[in-house]
Amino acid sequence: MYKFKSKAAGDVIMLGPNGDQVLRLMGKEPAAKGIIEPADMAAAISAIEQAVAADEAARAASKADAAAEQDKPEGPRDRVSLRQRAWPMVEMLKRARAADQNIVWGV
Repeated sequence: MYKFKSKAAGDVIMLGPNGDQVLRLMGKEPAAKGIIEPADMAAAISAIEQAVAADEAARAASKADAAAEQDKPEGPRDRVSLRQRAWPMVEMLKRARAADQNIVWGV
């Protein structure tokens, strides 16, 4: 479990696999402790937003394929989207960057 902290925003808590995924998207290796500095936040936000766009495109393609095959498409409650999982971190990154504050975890 990850508990991301910043003086600029409330804590963001993520389960291990979701936190690992978001950290990898930002170019960080999952670790028990870490820091994201303000200089790295713009690139992290951009990387997450690109991954969210790719995830949404894949979901749309999957629904279109299922509709073409007359299968039941994956419903919105079948799986939590990357956008839903990553949104709190993106908001924290934006606030921390605006306030020039680090984001840390495991400390």
